[in-house]
This record gives sequence, C-alpha cells and structure tokens, in this order.
Amino acid sequence: MGGMGRWAGPRRRAISGALWRRPWARATILLTPPLAWFVLLYLAALVVLLITAFWQINPFTTNIERVWSLNNLKTIFTSPAYLRIIGRTVGMAAAVTVTDAVAAFPFAYFMARVAAPRTRTALFVAILLPLWASYLAKVYAWLLIFTRGKLLDWVVPVHLIYTNWAVFFVFCYLWLPFMIIPVYAALERIPPSQIEASQDLGARTWRTTRLVLLPLALPGIVAGSIFTFSLTLGDYITPLLVGGTSATFIGNIIYSNIGVANNVPFAAAMALVPVVIMAVYLLGARALGAFEEV
Repeated sequence: MGGMGRWAGPRRRAISGALWRRPWARATILLTPPLAWFVLLYLAALVVLLITAFWQINPFTTNIERVWSLNNLKTIFTSPAYLRIIGRTVGMAAAVTVTDAVAAFPFAYFMARVAAPRTRTALFVAILLPLWASYLAKVYAWLLIFTRGKLLDWVVPVHLIYTNWAVFFVFCYLWLPFMIIPVYAALERIPPSQIEASQDLGARTWRTTRLVLLPLALPGIVAGSIFTFSLTLGDYITPLLVGGTSATFIGNIIYSNIGVANNVPFAAAMALVPVVIMAVYLLGARALGAFEEV
C-alpha cells in the first residue's frame, strides 16, 4: 500500500502536466459526459420521433404498426384543415414575435442607455420576477382577467375569452421577457460614439434609431425572436385554457392525438412540422448573427 501511495503522487502530476500541455484533452474530458447525455436524451428522442412519424395505426386494433408509410405526412399536407392550423400557428408565432420586438425595443433602450444603475436593477427584477412564477398561475390569472364580469369589463366592453385574440395577448405577455433581455444585451454593446457621431452629422432621433440603432441591435432582436417564435409555435396549454375549442394550433393537434385519439405516429408526424420550421428559422437567424446574443 505504501508503494502505491509513493507512485500515486507522481502519476497525478504527470497526468496534470499532460492535460495542461494539451488543452483539447481537457476540453474533451469536460465535455464528454454532457455531450453523451445530450446525444442520448435529445438527439435519440428526435430520431425516435422521426421514425415513429412513418409508422401508422391499425384502424381495427388501434395498435401501432411498424410499417414504413407516408400516409401521416400526406394527410397533414393534403388536408385543408391541417394546412389552416399550420398557417394559423405560424401566423400567431410571427405576430407575437413582431409585437414583442416592438414593445421590447424602447424598454430595452431605456434600460441600456438611459436608466441609472439602481433603476436598471429594479427593471431587471421586474422582468425576471414573472419568470419565477408558475406558468399555469400566470395563464389562469389572465383567464380571470378575460372572464366576463371581471377586471377587463371595467376597461373595455369586449369579451375576449376563448378567442384567438386572448391567446395572442397572453402569448405576448408570457414571452416578452425573453425578447427584452437579448435586445438589451445588443443595445448595451453599441458604442456611444456611434450615436454621438450620428447626432453630430445632423440625424434626429428617429433617423438615428433607424439607421444606427436598429441595424446594430438586429442580432439581439433576432435572438429574442428565436425564443418568442419557438415557444409560441409549440405551446398548447395557453390555447387550450384561454382559447378554448375555437383556438386550435399545432400543439393542440399533437396533444389530442397522443391523449384522446391515441394516434402517436400521427402526433409524431405533426411534431415534425414545427421542428422543420424552427430549423429553417434558426438557419436564417444564424445568417443574421443572432447566436452572438443568445
């Protein structure tokens, strides 16, 4: 045992020296466990999803038949009803993203360029606090606001409960912090000298915003849009609770086919639609340099 102890110290020093001289070896040892879990849990799940989408349900026994078929995809892309649902979902995601970007930009600009340190800290707390609250609690709070005879009736005499407008407003509220933070990070990195140079050349506030601030903050806006667009694209709880039966989106179709209809292959095929949409979206975001702000 004493001999083993005498050799353990030099061996550890030799291994440490070898790792110090080879940074790639250190990175490999550190990244191998999380990458292994990522491949096992995330990529393997996507592969299973892709394979399941090409199976089908036996109409008599309702058992899954592991026979390769394109029937699920054909049903999705040849049915006008499913095409309308896909278009409605993408349109809702785009509308929420644009609205949150318009609302987040002046707020993030005030935080990054105008607010004092204490005010900035208070605003950060105000943005992050809703993220610590329960998702369902926030949705149910909006459900109470939209319900007839509640708070909203004191402001406008319009009943939004169980409509797509109600889903839109709740989505905008839920994902707004995910837009503000990347936009703030992008605006904070803009050198003040560029804004001063624009003003010295005679550009007014709107022109400086349009020609200087917006192009430089665009990666942050696109980075925030990744969150708002993807979260809206796959959410089914908010449409189910706030939109009711009148608001049907991709997530609701997936949910109903897994639970009520028990048609997992069709649900997997429908789940591939937002995956493909987000893959295209991420390629566009990468071209705009959005990953620098995430």
